[in-house]
Amino acid sequence: MASLLQHPGYEKERLQRVAEQLPCREVQAGMLLSLMGQPHQYSYPSIFVYGHRASGKSHVINVLLKELQLPHATVSCVECVSVASLFERVLLSFFGCDAAALLPRSPSLSDFVRVYRQQRSQSSAKETRYVILEKAELLRDADANLLPALLRLQELVEDNVTVLLLSEIAWDTFRPNTGCFEPLLLHFPDYSKGELQQILALDRHPSYSAEFYSSYINILLGVFYSVCRDLRELRHLAALNFSKFCEPLAEGKVKESDTHKLWRNIEPHLKKAMQTVYLREVSSLQWEKMQQAETEAGALRGLSAHTHVELPYYSKFLLIAAYLASYNPARTDKRFFLKHHGKIRKANFLKKNEKTSNHLLGPKPFPLDRLLAIFYSVVDSRVAPSASIFSQISSLVTLQLLTQVSHDDQLDAPKYKCAVSMDFICAISRTVNFDIVKYLYDFL
Repeated sequence: MASLLQHPGYEKERLQRVAEQLPCREVQAGMLLSLMGQPHQYSYPSIFVYGHRASGKSHVINVLLKELQLPHATVSCVECVSVASLFERVLLSFFGCDAAALLPRSPSLSDFVRVYRQQRSQSSAKETRYVILEKAELLRDADANLLPALLRLQELVEDNVTVLLLSEIAWDTFRPNTGCFEPLLLHFPDYSKGELQQILALDRHPSYSAEFYSSYINILLGVFYSVCRDLRELRHLAALNFSKFCEPLAEGKVKESDTHKLWRNIEPHLKKAMQTVYLREVSSLQWEKMQQAETEAGALRGLSAHTHVELPYYSKFLLIAAYLASYNPARTDKRFFLKHHGKIRKANFLKKNEKTSNHLLGPKPFPLDRLLAIFYSVVDSRVAPSASIFSQISSLVTLQLLTQVSHDDQLDAPKYKCAVSMDFICAISRTVNFDIVKYLYDFL
């Protein structure tokens, strides 16, 4: 990589430090350095850098600019709630807080250009100044003249300044309809499997050999590479599951070279983690506590309902409503789901002859209108009755989570039963933050 980063105007020691921090991004770093040129030379007015999430765009640019000690202003378009915030951060980085204070309360683009020119005349640029705009696709929602102006900022302020726009979308979908100055395009491709293996292996635990950690990363990528190629997510999963991978080794049951037994131990845990990739339903600390609880119980329990079945958001509430309709008497619906039901004494609410638990008697059939009434009461947002809701009920029947007990020719009032267990519905409820026990008649 050092050969690719050789460039006149920069010290070899600094380029070597850059090379050590940018594994598997030799081509992109070398190309970007060529576009930037020597520090005192004028660079191209704007460069558009695009690629998928976690492909190294921000990391490569920040390492180059910091290690080579080039003047730059890094601005996240997510954090800038207004155009004024963007202008202030650029002036603050280049000229200090006094320059940023010269902007009016609601600055326009012409105000920013005027203040920049004033400060530039007082402190001219000996090296190229760089403005890095992360998440630049958000600029499309700003004023129509902002993006074209930033692309030709060098011409407007008459200074040696280059704007680097970082985005996850291609320029063809980014380009304004009104036309603008065309920037240079630099694409960052996704990491290959071999590159991910090489990068993740650098995070090895100091207590274990490099070969052992590399074999663990190879197993991890064998499971997750088909569904996830995000370096940050894979790094999180690697750190999360490594302690479980090392358990047989710490207990003295296997050796480091016995990868087959280590794989058999970690395989069910990795498959469970694959069900919740990107969701982050639990924190790392909660995951570790759950893994310890599973070990003590001697059985591997699911983290969530995703280990059982994937359901849409409203289908989960429909299933919860069906469970409540199956195991609660119809006369209790007023008590559970009506906000202003008045005072109901528990002695009158519970019938004397009801001594057997409804969960022991099994689910009871309920009509469709009662299911929908409970659904609209428990769902945490206003949902209009639509064909989508009714199609999700049919999907639950197809998945055998609900059972239709009425005849097919009875179209006016079909009846259903809930066919899931208490543990299953509790797992479903946890994913939508709904405490179902509070609404069950048997647990009063």
